[in-house]
Amino acid sequence: MPGFELFGDLERKEVNDVLDNGVLMRYGFDAMRKGHWKAKELESELSKVFNSKHVQLVSSGTAAVSVALASAGIGAGDEVIMPTFTFVASFEAIMMLGAIPVLVDIDDTLTLDPEAVKNAITSKTKAVMVVQMCGSMGNMDALSSICDKHNLVFVEDACQAIGGSYKGKALGSIADVGCFSFDFVKTITCGEGGAVVTNNENYYTNADHYSDHGHDHIGKDRGAETHPNLGYNFRISELNAAVGLAQVKRLPEFIEIQKKNYSIIREALSEIQDVTFRTVPDGGVESYAFLNFFLPDLEKARKVSEAFKTNGIDACFHYYDNNWHYIRKWDHLKDLKSLYPISKEVKEGIEYLKTKSFEQSDYNIARNISCLIKLSWTEDEVKERANKMAELIKSII
Repeated sequence: MPGFELFGDLERKEVNDVLDNGVLMRYGFDAMRKGHWKAKELESELSKVFNSKHVQLVSSGTAAVSVALASAGIGAGDEVIMPTFTFVASFEAIMMLGAIPVLVDIDDTLTLDPEAVKNAITSKTKAVMVVQMCGSMGNMDALSSICDKHNLVFVEDACQAIGGSYKGKALGSIADVGCFSFDFVKTITCGEGGAVVTNNENYYTNADHYSDHGHDHIGKDRGAETHPNLGYNFRISELNAAVGLAQVKRLPEFIEIQKKNYSIIREALSEIQDVTFRTVPDGGVESYAFLNFFLPDLEKARKVSEAFKTNGIDACFHYYDNNWHYIRKWDHLKDLKSLYPISKEVKEGIEYLKTKSFEQSDYNIARNISCLIKLSWTEDEVKERANKMAELIKSII
C-alpha cells in the first residue's frame, strides 16, 4: 500500500513550510505560522476526496476508531460488533473505551458476514464496525439496513481501503462515521496519522473536542477556550499533516499505478483453474492495494505461501498463520493479558472467546493469500512477478 515508496519534491516542500515557521502544533501560534495550517488544509482536501462534510484529523488510525466511537457515545459495557479478520487495533480501540468487542464471522468478501451480524445483536449492542480489509469492502447495503433496523451506529474502518468505492461513494464515507489510517504503510502516509470522516455534525463536533482534551476551539485564544466535555490527546502534528497533504494530492497517481500492477498479476492468476478471487459486492471498486485470491484448501495455501517466500515473492500474506490480523492467534485478547485491571463488564463480555469457534472465517482465511501491490515496481518487474507467482501456484495445486 505504501505511498512512502514515492516521496518527492511536493512532500519536501510541505514539510519545509512547517520547519521554516517552526510551528509543529496544529493549534494556536497564529502569528508565527506565516499562513501555514497543514492539518486544516489536509482536512479540507480529504473532505473533497471523500465528498464528506466533516473530517477530523487524529494521531493514528487506532485513535480514529476510538474517537469515532466516543463521538457517537459508545463506551463502558456497550457491545460493538466487529470482524474476526482485521488488525488488532480494531478491538484495542473498542476496549480502550471500556466497550466490548463482539467478534463475528467474515464471508468471502473477507469482511463482515451480514447474517453473522444479525445473529450477534443483543440488547447491549450499540454499533457495528465493518473493516474494509485489504482494499475492498463488505456488503454495505445489507450492513447499513441491519444498523438502520436495529438503531445501531454504523462505523466504517477503511484504513486499508482509501481510494476504493461502493456505488459511487468513497469507502470510509458511507457509514455514519468512517475511520482512516495514514501510518507509514498505508496508500497515503503521514508517517503516523488518521482521520474521522462523517456527515453528522454532532459526531464531528464531538470528535473535534474529544481529540484535543475537550477544547471547544472557539476563538483565537487557546487558553480561553472552554471544555464542554472530557477529552484526551489524539492530535496530529503539523509535520505529519504536511506529509499527508502532499500525499493526498498524489492519491489518483497512486491508485492508477496500483490498478495497473494489480491487473497484470490478476490476469496471470485468473488463468489457473483452481484459483478464485475474493467477492467484491456489485457496485464495488477495489482500491487495488491488495490482490486477494483463494486456493482449494489450507494445505495448498500454506505450501504456496512458503513457495512465495523462498522464491523471492515478498509481501504476500497467509493470514491464517498470522499473529496480528486474525482471531486464531489473538491469545492476548482471549486471555485478557493486560498491564492494568480490566473492568468487570469487559471481562465478562470477552469470556465467550475462550470457547467460541469461527468455522466460516477459518474456511475463508485458511485458503486466502493476500498480496500487497507496490507502487515502485516497473512494468517488467510486475510481469516477471506475475509469471513466477503463476508458475509456483501451478507447481503446487
